[in-house]
Amino acid sequence: MERLKVSKLNHHFGFTEILNNINFELNKNQILSVVGPSGGGKTTLLHLCAGLLDVEEGTVENSFKSQSFAFQEGRLLPWKNVIDNIALGLLAKGVDKKDAIEQSQEIALKFGLEEDDFDKFPKDLSGGMKQRVSFARALVVKPSLLFLDEPFSALDIGLKKELQTILIDMIDKKEITILFITHDLMEAIRLSDKILLLETDPGHIVKEFDYVLPQKERDDKFVYNETAKILQDEVIINTFELELK
Repeated sequence: MERLKVSKLNHHFGFTEILNNINFELNKNQILSVVGPSGGGKTTLLHLCAGLLDVEEGTVENSFKSQSFAFQEGRLLPWKNVIDNIALGLLAKGVDKKDAIEQSQEIALKFGLEEDDFDKFPKDLSGGMKQRVSFARALVVKPSLLFLDEPFSALDIGLKKELQTILIDMIDKKEITILFITHDLMEAIRLSDKILLLETDPGHIVKEFDYVLPQKERDDKFVYNETAKILQDEVIINTFELELK
Protein backbone atom coordinates (compact mmCIF):
# COMPACT_ATOMS: atom_id res chain seq x y z
CA MET A 1 0.00 0.00 0.00
CA GLU A 2 1.47 3.33 -1.06
CA ARG A 3 1.51 5.94 1.68
CA LEU A 4 3.40 8.86 3.20
CA LYS A 5 3.84 8.65 6.96
CA VAL A 6 5.27 11.54 8.97
CA SER A 7 6.18 10.81 12.59
CA LYS A 8 7.52 13.08 15.34
CA LEU A 9 8.96 15.47 12.75
CA ASN A 10 10.89 18.48 14.03
CA HIS A 11 12.96 20.95 12.04
CA HIS A 12 15.27 23.87 12.78
CA PHE A 13 16.96 26.54 10.71
CA GLY A 14 19.95 27.40 12.87
CA PHE A 15 18.65 28.00 16.39
CA THR A 16 15.11 28.73 15.19
CA GLU A 17 12.58 25.93 15.58
CA ILE A 18 10.40 25.81 12.46
CA LEU A 19 8.34 22.63 12.98
CA ASN A 20 7.48 20.74 16.14
CA ASN A 21 6.14 17.20 16.50
CA ILE A 22 4.36 16.85 13.15
CA ASN A 23 2.45 13.57 12.75
CA PHE A 24 0.13 12.50 9.92
CA GLU A 25 -0.46 9.86 7.24
CA LEU A 26 -1.37 10.34 3.59
CA ASN A 27 -2.72 7.22 1.91
CA LYS A 28 -3.12 6.36 -1.76
CA ASN A 29 -5.84 8.39 -3.56
CA GLN A 30 -6.20 10.76 -0.61
CA ILE A 31 -5.98 14.54 -0.92
CA LEU A 32 -4.48 16.25 2.11
CA SER A 33 -3.90 19.97 2.50
CA VAL A 34 -1.97 21.95 5.08
CA VAL A 35 -3.30 25.43 5.85
CA GLY A 36 -2.08 28.13 8.16
CA PRO A 37 -0.70 31.65 8.36
CA SER A 38 2.41 32.71 6.46
CA GLY A 39 5.65 31.86 8.22
CA GLY A 40 4.26 28.75 9.87
CA GLY A 41 6.57 26.26 8.17
CA LYS A 42 4.14 24.92 5.55
CA THR A 43 6.62 25.05 2.68
CA THR A 44 9.37 23.60 4.87
CA LEU A 45 7.07 20.69 5.75
CA LEU A 46 6.28 20.08 2.08
CA HIS A 47 9.98 20.15 1.16
CA LEU A 48 10.80 17.66 3.91
CA CYS A 49 8.05 15.30 2.71
CA ALA A 50 9.24 15.60 -0.90
CA GLY A 51 12.87 14.93 -0.01
CA LEU A 52 13.99 18.44 -0.99
CA LEU A 53 15.26 19.00 2.56
CA ASP A 54 17.02 16.51 4.81
CA VAL A 55 15.04 15.20 7.80
CA GLU A 56 16.86 16.08 11.01
CA GLU A 57 14.53 14.75 13.72
CA GLY A 58 11.68 12.29 13.31
CA THR A 59 10.86 10.28 10.20
CA VAL A 60 9.24 10.70 6.79
CA GLU A 61 8.39 7.34 5.21
CA ASN A 62 7.39 7.59 1.55
CA SER A 63 6.43 4.38 -0.25
CA PHE A 64 4.84 6.03 -3.30
CA LYS A 65 6.31 4.67 -6.53
CA SER A 66 6.75 8.09 -8.13
CA GLN A 67 6.26 11.73 -7.27
CA SER A 68 6.41 15.20 -8.80
CA PHE A 69 6.25 18.77 -7.58
CA ALA A 70 4.50 21.92 -8.82
CA PHE A 71 5.76 25.13 -7.26
CA GLN A 72 4.11 28.50 -6.66
CA GLU A 73 6.24 29.87 -9.51
CA GLY A 74 6.62 28.06 -12.83
CA ARG A 75 10.36 27.41 -12.39
CA LEU A 76 10.76 26.71 -16.09
CA LEU A 77 14.17 26.40 -17.74
CA PRO A 78 14.55 29.66 -19.71
CA TRP A 79 16.62 28.08 -22.50
CA LYS A 80 14.01 25.41 -23.29
CA ASN A 81 10.72 25.90 -25.08
CA VAL A 82 7.30 24.87 -23.75
CA ILE A 83 7.37 21.27 -24.97
CA ASP A 84 10.98 20.67 -23.95
CA ASN A 85 10.19 21.97 -20.46
CA ILE A 86 7.19 19.65 -20.15
CA ALA A 87 9.20 16.69 -21.44
CA LEU A 88 12.00 17.01 -18.88
CA GLY A 89 10.63 14.44 -16.43
CA LEU A 90 9.80 11.93 -19.15
CA LEU A 91 13.30 12.14 -20.62
CA ALA A 92 14.80 11.77 -17.13
CA LYS A 93 12.81 8.54 -16.76
CA GLY A 94 14.32 7.22 -20.00
CA VAL A 95 11.27 7.69 -22.24
CA ASP A 96 12.15 7.78 -25.94
CA LYS A 97 12.44 11.41 -27.08
CA LYS A 98 9.81 11.08 -29.81
CA ASP A 99 7.33 9.54 -27.35
CA ALA A 100 8.20 12.18 -24.75
CA ILE A 101 7.50 14.98 -27.21
CA GLU A 102 4.19 13.43 -28.27
CA GLN A 103 3.04 12.95 -24.67
CA SER A 104 4.11 16.49 -23.81
CA GLN A 105 2.18 17.96 -26.75
CA GLU A 106 -0.90 15.97 -25.80
CA ILE A 107 -0.93 17.16 -22.18
CA ALA A 108 -0.10 20.72 -23.23
CA LEU A 109 -3.31 20.82 -25.25
CA LYS A 110 -5.22 19.34 -22.30
CA PHE A 111 -3.95 22.19 -20.12
CA GLY A 112 -5.21 24.83 -22.51
CA LEU A 113 -2.05 25.57 -24.46
CA GLU A 114 -2.20 25.80 -28.25
CA GLU A 115 0.12 24.46 -30.92
CA ASP A 116 1.37 28.01 -31.55
CA ASP A 117 2.65 28.02 -27.96
CA PHE A 118 4.76 24.87 -28.26
CA ASP A 119 7.93 26.60 -29.50
CA LYS A 120 7.68 29.60 -27.19
CA PHE A 121 10.25 30.16 -24.45
CA PRO A 122 9.37 31.11 -20.86
CA LYS A 123 10.17 34.79 -21.51
CA ASP A 124 7.36 34.83 -24.07
CA LEU A 125 4.74 33.36 -21.71
CA SER A 126 2.30 35.06 -19.36
CA GLY A 127 2.26 34.04 -15.70
CA GLY A 128 -0.83 31.91 -16.29
CA MET A 129 0.74 30.14 -19.25
CA LYS A 130 3.88 29.41 -17.24
CA GLN A 131 1.72 27.80 -14.56
CA ARG A 132 -0.06 25.68 -17.18
CA VAL A 133 3.33 24.44 -18.36
CA SER A 134 4.42 23.78 -14.78
CA PHE A 135 1.31 21.69 -14.07
CA ALA A 136 1.68 19.81 -17.35
CA ARG A 137 5.33 19.04 -16.56
CA ALA A 138 4.38 17.73 -13.09
CA LEU A 139 1.53 15.54 -14.35
CA VAL A 140 2.88 14.22 -17.66
CA VAL A 141 4.99 11.68 -15.75
CA LYS A 142 1.79 10.33 -14.15
CA PRO A 143 3.07 10.56 -10.56
CA SER A 144 1.60 8.47 -7.78
CA LEU A 145 2.05 11.44 -5.45
CA LEU A 146 1.82 15.12 -6.39
CA PHE A 147 3.22 17.87 -4.16
CA LEU A 148 1.67 21.31 -4.65
CA ASP A 149 3.17 24.45 -3.13
CA GLU A 150 0.43 27.13 -3.30
CA PRO A 151 0.21 26.63 -7.09
CA PHE A 152 -2.99 28.66 -7.55
CA SER A 153 -2.14 31.72 -5.44
CA ALA A 154 -1.03 34.00 -8.30
CA LEU A 155 -3.68 32.91 -10.81
CA ASP A 156 -6.87 34.66 -11.87
CA ILE A 157 -10.19 33.09 -10.88
CA GLY A 158 -10.85 31.54 -14.30
CA LEU A 159 -7.50 29.80 -14.64
CA LYS A 160 -7.56 28.67 -11.00
CA LYS A 161 -10.97 27.04 -11.57
CA GLU A 162 -9.78 25.45 -14.82
CA LEU A 163 -6.70 23.82 -13.26
CA GLN A 164 -8.66 22.73 -10.19
CA THR A 165 -11.23 21.08 -12.47
CA ILE A 166 -8.48 19.05 -14.15
CA LEU A 167 -7.23 17.88 -10.74
CA ILE A 168 -10.77 17.07 -9.54
CA ASP A 169 -11.30 14.91 -12.62
CA MET A 170 -8.08 13.02 -11.83
CA ILE A 171 -9.15 12.68 -8.19
CA ASP A 172 -12.55 11.32 -9.27
CA LYS A 173 -10.81 8.70 -11.42
CA LYS A 174 -8.51 7.83 -8.49
CA GLU A 175 -5.45 8.64 -10.58
CA ILE A 176 -3.60 10.83 -8.10
CA THR A 177 -2.67 11.40 -4.45
CA ILE A 178 -1.96 15.00 -3.46
CA LEU A 179 -0.27 16.79 -0.58
CA PHE A 180 -0.55 20.53 -0.94
CA ILE A 181 -0.17 23.68 1.08
CA THR A 182 -2.32 26.77 0.84
CA HIS A 183 -3.48 29.75 2.85
CA ASP A 184 -6.82 29.69 0.98
CA LEU A 185 -9.47 27.88 3.04
CA MET A 186 -11.95 27.73 0.13
CA GLU A 187 -9.33 26.07 -2.05
CA ALA A 188 -8.56 23.55 0.67
CA ILE A 189 -12.24 22.73 1.19
CA ARG A 190 -12.85 22.33 -2.55
CA LEU A 191 -10.03 19.82 -3.03
CA SER A 192 -9.21 18.08 0.25
CA ASP A 193 -10.29 14.91 1.99
CA LYS A 194 -8.48 16.16 5.08
CA ILE A 195 -7.20 19.59 6.12
CA LEU A 196 -4.42 20.00 8.69
CA LEU A 197 -4.30 23.37 10.45
CA LEU A 198 -0.75 24.49 11.22
CA GLU A 199 -0.18 27.08 13.92
CA THR A 200 3.05 29.11 13.96
CA ASP A 201 6.11 29.64 16.21
CA PRO A 202 6.96 26.82 15.77
CA GLY A 203 4.68 25.18 13.23
CA HIS A 204 2.56 22.46 14.81
CA ILE A 205 -0.77 20.82 13.97
CA VAL A 206 -3.61 22.13 16.13
CA LYS A 207 -6.68 20.72 14.36
CA GLU A 208 -7.90 18.46 11.54
CA PHE A 209 -10.97 18.83 9.34
CA ASP A 210 -12.36 15.90 7.33
CA TYR A 211 -14.62 15.97 4.25
CA VAL A 212 -16.29 12.87 2.86
CA LEU A 213 -18.35 14.36 0.02
CA PRO A 214 -16.61 13.52 -3.29
CA GLN A 215 -14.79 16.53 -4.76
CA LYS A 216 -16.82 16.34 -7.96
CA GLU A 217 -20.00 16.93 -5.95
CA ARG A 218 -18.69 19.98 -4.08
CA ASP A 219 -20.34 22.90 -5.83
CA ASP A 220 -19.79 26.56 -4.99
CA LYS A 221 -22.64 26.55 -2.47
CA PHE A 222 -21.05 23.67 -0.56
CA VAL A 223 -17.65 25.38 -0.56
CA TYR A 224 -19.09 28.74 0.57
CA ASN A 225 -21.16 27.16 3.35
CA GLU A 226 -18.28 25.06 4.65
CA THR A 227 -15.94 28.05 4.52
CA ALA A 228 -18.42 30.15 6.50
CA LYS A 229 -18.69 27.31 9.01
CA ILE A 230 -14.95 26.84 9.39
CA LEU A 231 -14.42 30.59 9.86
CA GLN A 232 -16.54 30.37 13.01
CA ASP A 233 -14.20 27.77 14.50
CA GLU A 234 -12.38 29.20 17.50
CA VAL A 235 -9.10 27.48 16.62
CA ILE A 236 -9.22 28.87 13.08
CA ILE A 237 -10.00 32.37 14.43
CA ASN A 238 -7.07 32.24 16.86
CA THR A 239 -4.63 30.69 14.39
CA PHE A 240 -5.29 33.22 11.64
CA GLU A 241 -5.83 36.06 14.16
CA LEU A 242 -9.22 36.84 12.64
CA GLU A 243 -10.66 38.55 15.72
CA LEU A 244 -11.46 42.22 15.19
CA LYS A 245 -9.72 44.47 17.67
